[in-house]
Amino acid sequence: MNLRNLALDTVRLTELAAIASSRYMGWGDKDAADQAAVDAMREMFQYVPVDGTVVIGEGQKDQAPMLYIGESVGTGEGPEVDIAVDPLEGTTIVAKGGAGALCVLGLGPRGSFLHAPDVYMMKIAVGPKARGKIDLEDDLETNVRRVARANDKSVETLTCVLLERPRNEDFISTLRGLGCRIKLIEHGDVSAALATCMPESGIDMLIGIGNSAEGVLSAAALQCFGGDIQGRFNPIGEDQYERLEDMGYTDYEKIFKIGDLAKPEELLFACTGVTDGDFLDGVRYDGEEIITHSMVLRSSSKTRRQVVGYHREEEKFGPDADVNPLRQF
Repeated sequence: MNLRNLALDTVRLTELAAIASSRYMGWGDKDAADQAAVDAMREMFQYVPVDGTVVIGEGQKDQAPMLYIGESVGTGEGPEVDIAVDPLEGTTIVAKGGAGALCVLGLGPRGSFLHAPDVYMMKIAVGPKARGKIDLEDDLETNVRRVARANDKSVETLTCVLLERPRNEDFISTLRGLGCRIKLIEHGDVSAALATCMPESGIDMLIGIGNSAEGVLSAAALQCFGGDIQGRFNPIGEDQYERLEDMGYTDYEKIFKIGDLAKPEELLFACTGVTDGDFLDGVRYDGEEIITHSMVLRSSSKTRRQVVGYHREEEKFGPDADVNPLRQF
């Protein structure tokens, strides 16, 4: 299946979500920012020529009114595709006016993505130089030393990024003991996984326990870059164990390699910056124009395109527009 012609459609989806959510930057209302992104993306989907099913989304149908897992999206005509989406990665980032919030979407043929429940997952992600050098069967020190050698660095000059959470304290302590450089983030491990593939970010390795949905989205992006990721479910609390069992996952030691999380054959991945980050600028407002900065990736060709969009607010988002994510303003 050739999805190349859908590349611009995926960017349109993330652009509109980014614009809508950016209006809430610094408002202290993460739910409003997230809802704006969801509304804008869902409305735009009705124009995308696919028969799509959301497999990674906002949650189960009873938890999310739109972009829920199992929801049908698109015109219903065109290729049958699975959708992995995080309309706004970094809701708290936007609420606080922080750095690195993205609108993210992956798209591939049916069966492209692991149908992961909403549970925690242990993850290691690296860029192309260290592909094939990570293994969750081994301890963290062994992985760090392999990745450092692959990147032609000493352990002391390797930079690792982790979510700053109590569940990651042991990893942080180990890395400090090894002498690694460490970047701790509050949110946004898809952005962090992407950063391992972007030399300008200075990030070499993502480590730690985050959400499984972000693991699948990260895998889609890393397949396009030629990077690598492995994950293993790390449920915390009775509810997470029940979610895994409900979806038929009972082997909690199983390691999911990058091809298990996202099959490489024909994937599209798009993201748009909401706030300034390591490799994408956030949404800008310049008079009557809205400027967006996006990236669209394709796994089969390993093509990466930077897309700068200039949007005329009155024409594109005015009261008579078909797609108007800004109508609440």
